[in-house]
Amino acid sequence: MSSLFGDEHRSLQDQFDSRQLADVLEAVIVQPEIDDEAKAFIESRSFFFLSTVNAQGHPTVSHKGGAVGFVRVIDRSTIAFPSYDGNGMFLSMGNIAGDGRIALLFMDFDPPHRLRAHANAVVSSNDPLMSDYPGADLIVRATVTNVFVNCPRYITPRSPTAEPKYVPDANGQAPLPGWKKIDALQPFLPARFQGVAEAEGGVITGDEYGRRLQQGNA
Repeated sequence: MSSLFGDEHRSLQDQFDSRQLADVLEAVIVQPEIDDEAKAFIESRSFFFLSTVNAQGHPTVSHKGGAVGFVRVIDRSTIAFPSYDGNGMFLSMGNIAGDGRIALLFMDFDPPHRLRAHANAVVSSNDPLMSDYPGADLIVRATVTNVFVNCPRYITPRSPTAEPKYVPDANGQAPLPGWKKIDALQPFLPARFQGVAEAEGGVITGDEYGRRLQQGNA
């Protein structure tokens, strides 16, 4: 019995005459563990996409970025990665805390390549890896249930390893993102960010942030 396909998948496969192909692909490319090739690819990425579900089963997807190697393959069944400061809503991390089922998509744009993983995850602020990630709020450990390579034909070429400038440095310090400098938001920022905008050149208006966003300088 397939571990990936339910009745709805089978119905569409039969509609488009791909049931046999789907079964072959599941048998050939879907792996229960992370092999050496997958490990090397995962740890060479500076970003990935994370999908989580909330208590009602509604999904969300988030882009997660960091320095190359910020996602670590602990062993053949375990992936770990940090959660850095975000917008304070903790959608992904809160979802994991409530329902640990996640999916991860790792990509290379040139040459095009992508790897998918399904896993069960936990999130913690006391994980031993916290000391390895200065500036991280939390660590996620994910136990994979399957890993497989996806067809790359529709991937649009982009820079594969460019790192975001807001990744915390070795001391856990990072520039304040532009939206946290908006004047109207200052009273609502967490205490650790109060006064930082003034120290980094001053607050800005919402309109100024919009202009910077359009110019790619946010």
